[in-house]
Amino acid sequence: MPGGRRLVRNRLLLLLVVAGLLAAFLLSFVSHAPNRLVSGRGVGLGEVAGGLRWLALLPGFLLLPIPFLPQRREILWLAGIFSAVFLLALCWLAGDSVMRLAEGAPPAARTSLGSGFWILSFCAVLALVDAVQRLRLSTALGLLIAALVMAFIVALGFSGAFDRLSLALEIANRRDVFEAAVMRHILLVLGALLPAVLIGIPLGFWAHRRASASGGLFTMLNLIQTIPSMALFGLLIAPLAALVAAMPWLASLGIAGIGPTPAIIALVAYSLLPIARNTAEGLSGVPAASVEAGRGMGMTGGQLFWRVELPLALPVFLSGLRITAVQAIGLAAVAALIGAGGLGSIMFEGLFANALDLVVLGALPVVFLALATDGVFRLVTAAVEAGPR
Repeated sequence: MPGGRRLVRNRLLLLLVVAGLLAAFLLSFVSHAPNRLVSGRGVGLGEVAGGLRWLALLPGFLLLPIPFLPQRREILWLAGIFSAVFLLALCWLAGDSVMRLAEGAPPAARTSLGSGFWILSFCAVLALVDAVQRLRLSTALGLLIAALVMAFIVALGFSGAFDRLSLALEIANRRDVFEAAVMRHILLVLGALLPAVLIGIPLGFWAHRRASASGGLFTMLNLIQTIPSMALFGLLIAPLAALVAAMPWLASLGIAGIGPTPAIIALVAYSLLPIARNTAEGLSGVPAASVEAGRGMGMTGGQLFWRVELPLALPVFLSGLRITAVQAIGLAAVAALIGAGGLGSIMFEGLFANALDLVVLGALPVVFLALATDGVFRLVTAAVEAGPR
């Protein structure tokens, strides 16, 4: 075995440690500005962690030797614990620095999280995920760990640690707009998923029953996936506008060339491939012996599908639905450019106004929605797989 492999036992963790060190020394941890219209002064981690505050970084330092140690379970547990505590320490340091910078500052002053904070936090999250995967923990236990970490961060927020953070001030100033954008985003995703499921499952069932025709079906659905989202949104505007002009009564139903209608149609089109493919693959993976046993018991075609094929294919189908839901949450943000609203409207408003906090205000809920949706579907899939057959 080459010497390098004997020395480094966890290359991914080593890469994360190196990236974190570079971010800590070279990038600003927070940024402080007199108002939201001017660029802020970068404040490094060394300045933020002055005095005894550097002790909060101790879990990060304890991660340094772990890539070179044998990756036994106890070492992996330590890596996971150190990563989680380090992430919480970074959040505490950020809140503490915001409060100290706000002392004596004018009301219009803004303190934002810097690129160093985001990269360090991202490295800590990936290190935690890597430890959980190497430990091969159950889905439920992995989600429980994630929930505990999020609960501590939320508790920090309720304690007032982030009240003077620029992002928190933007939420307070735009609460009604923010809440409406979140609800619109969720409605866009649900409005696309329901018809996608109603169309995709029959397509997958048809592809399973007619294998000779499935190639053409999946080729067409794959072609839709290759079209850039903005191009597809744009291509739908003219036909829908012409349709509404020809049938004015459609406008009373909320159908228009711009807005939610083309967004939902595009999201449905993008969602069909994973749902149809996973439905077909799930049905194809049902053991022939189970089907024959059902026929031997005198089941009809419908009974065979609902009682035998569907329950056995359900985990694969749920996997496809999970991919579809997460994809739709991300694509719905882009749909704001055609007037669909949602969290993307806040993101693009921030981009056009060169206001980074607004961009983050729109992007973070999209990330959290995607992660929460992914976690829920993984938990449901694990429960289905562990349930009685």
